[in-house]
Amino acid sequence: MNRALNFNAGPAVLPETVLKEAEKNWLNFNDTGMAVMELSHRSKEYETIHHQAISLLRNLLSIPDSFEVLFLQGGASLQFSMVPLNFLTEGRTGNYVLTGAWAEKALTEAEKVGKTFISASSKNQQYKAIPTGNIEISADAAYLHITSNNTIYGTQWQQFPTNARIPLVADMSSDLLSRKIHIEDFDLIYAGAQKNLGPSGVTVVIIQKKLLSESGSHLPTMLNYNTYANHNSLYNTPPTLAIYLLKLVLEWAKGLGGLTVIEQRNEEKAMILYDAIDCSEGFYLGHAEKESRSKMNVTFNLHNEETATNFLHQAKEEGFIGLNGHRSVGGCRASIYNAMPMEHVLQLAEFMKKFKKSN
Repeated sequence: MNRALNFNAGPAVLPETVLKEAEKNWLNFNDTGMAVMELSHRSKEYETIHHQAISLLRNLLSIPDSFEVLFLQGGASLQFSMVPLNFLTEGRTGNYVLTGAWAEKALTEAEKVGKTFISASSKNQQYKAIPTGNIEISADAAYLHITSNNTIYGTQWQQFPTNARIPLVADMSSDLLSRKIHIEDFDLIYAGAQKNLGPSGVTVVIIQKKLLSESGSHLPTMLNYNTYANHNSLYNTPPTLAIYLLKLVLEWAKGLGGLTVIEQRNEEKAMILYDAIDCSEGFYLGHAEKESRSKMNVTFNLHNEETATNFLHQAKEEGFIGLNGHRSVGGCRASIYNAMPMEHVLQLAEFMKKFKKSN
């Protein structure tokens, strides 16, 4: 079987070695006579998987002991609600930087809980850039929320805001584990796994322990971060298969050489595609401004709609999957997460050059 040229934005491509390892153990994990998804989450076999996944994540991201690592369900979309429910207390205001559709959705959910304030926005520039220089913080701010990478518009924070006065919360669903970050610069990071970390079904939350003390006991049990922190994310049945695959992906990342190697690979892959765009003499038009370009999602269009339609049609015939832009903006998008092989990116760049030449 030939692996698909899978540029989907998520669920996204997984490392082939991870899939083969999972396949090998599919029916009989560690001679238990059971598949991973059949193991009790209270069993020693599953608890070993669980603890290994947490340990690997701590190691790869250099997560200090002052942070809890939690495995939740509901995707990043549930975190849009959990963050304000836990920390947007009466008399305080949730501050949000709008850089795309997912930041807007996070704001919408917070507005249902309490007061909000837009600290900065690039909406009137069609979300072509990250508004790093004009961040305003309200006097009664509970936290500042950002979205580190924007899958729809193809923009990414290159330098994160620093404001010791209030907690910094980041939705890193599409770029956690793709580059080095200083965990200590944040108070809460959350990420749906289906981009760089593993399959859909598990959401990683990294949270300062001191921030947990602000989470009120009045909340529903399953919407309180302390529930997961106090029970090592085993209060109820976790998404065991997704966490197993997360562990395998983390082992793969460690085997590559960790974040130093992964970040370099991602920079090289992004450069290949952006060079194809920039050297096309306007045939391909990148959406994001250069200083805000994402290394995870390369968004672009062509000089007219008919040519763009032909590009996507011919790309599909050549075996490229998932190059359509998000339905809300159209155009084209190549998602090149950690597991995207370099040779697939090179094939796409070559196809782009051939298509330009013939059109």
